[in-house]
Amino acid sequence: MPELLIARQPIYNRTQHAYGYELFYRPGEDGAADVADGDASHSHVILNTMTEVGLQNLVGGRCAFVNLSRDFIVGQYPLPLPSNQVVIEILEYEEIDKALISGIRWLIKQGYTIALDHFIYREAVLPLLDLAHIIKIDMQAISEDKLRDHVSALKEYPHLKLLAEKIEIPEEYELCSELGFDYFQGYFFSRPKVIRRTRLPSNQLALMQLLAEVQRPDANIPKMESLISQDVGLSYKLLRYINSAFFGLPKPVESIQRAVVFLGIKVIQKWASLLVMARVEDKPNELMVTAVIRAKMCEILAKAVNYKAEDTCFTVGLLSVLEALLDMPMEKILAMLSLSDEVNQALLRFEGMPGKLLELTLHYEFGEWDQLEYPELEEEIILDAYLQSVAWASEACRSLMGD
Repeated sequence: MPELLIARQPIYNRTQHAYGYELFYRPGEDGAADVADGDASHSHVILNTMTEVGLQNLVGGRCAFVNLSRDFIVGQYPLPLPSNQVVIEILEYEEIDKALISGIRWLIKQGYTIALDHFIYREAVLPLLDLAHIIKIDMQAISEDKLRDHVSALKEYPHLKLLAEKIEIPEEYELCSELGFDYFQGYFFSRPKVIRRTRLPSNQLALMQLLAEVQRPDANIPKMESLISQDVGLSYKLLRYINSAFFGLPKPVESIQRAVVFLGIKVIQKWASLLVMARVEDKPNELMVTAVIRAKMCEILAKAVNYKAEDTCFTVGLLSVLEALLDMPMEKILAMLSLSDEVNQALLRFEGMPGKLLELTLHYEFGEWDQLEYPELEEEIILDAYLQSVAWASEACRSLMGD
């Protein structure tokens, strides 16, 4: 059993690009305690795990938001992490005394950014406002009126950046954006808007028609070559990607036909599908990164349980973001696509092996640790699959989308 289960959640800036990721964790010993609530030893476990895994593999070049216990902060233990890439979160309910303030000052001297987590404006926290850099406000713990009052009061501290956390739906994101928040955290981009579309705009309908053709089960080399070659933009981006360092081909591939022959239809279908999905406007690139992480994790878990249809599992993970991408119920989306019954049932009801592995992947992504129940998969295998998928997806999407 691993010492620690670790996952990440994106934090977006105002341009909907990923500013960083909060790393959240669960100790492997009993699976019940929150590491941030533990003593200094729990924080050491966090840091040792992050050092072993590698911060680059977890967050790339972006910031990592890390919760450390009061005991660790007060003890002024050294952090084996780069100060220019790490934001230390101070929990709102920690006792605010001279020892904590001294520990925070010590962290600041080391160059670390300080965020006040689960912030509620009250007199006791005022001494921390001059020290902190980021204020995190829990959207599920505060009313809209109180939220507006908080934003107004915090304007007296112009050096502070505001981060809205636990944003569950796009409408909450829109409110926080209107109020001038700098950063946004939650699963709001992974879920559709409350008011769902009944039909797609014409430009997105065209994309779905293209995606349907790319995903046809009866696709063959001539059909795939003809389909992709008709779309100049798709053809160009796909060839550029295939010739990138990610694939490491011995010599450049100069045509879609050669690409299909060389790599196979399944590989071309995967990446052509992602490129088509990435054309949807007003959605962040990070949603595509999420799609690739899910796809790769489903594929790795399929190998772990000796399920032969790994490509099907990859496709299920990749397409699982369509509902959020298009703000339309999955049933209507699937009606426009020519997918197999196995894929449809996996996406709609988590049925079959691809569906079970997708459900497991989503539980891990959302940090629902108590739901990681699969008789053939130990937690260590699931953790390793997640970490492999994050690193693989970061490299793949950087080459594919230039992000």
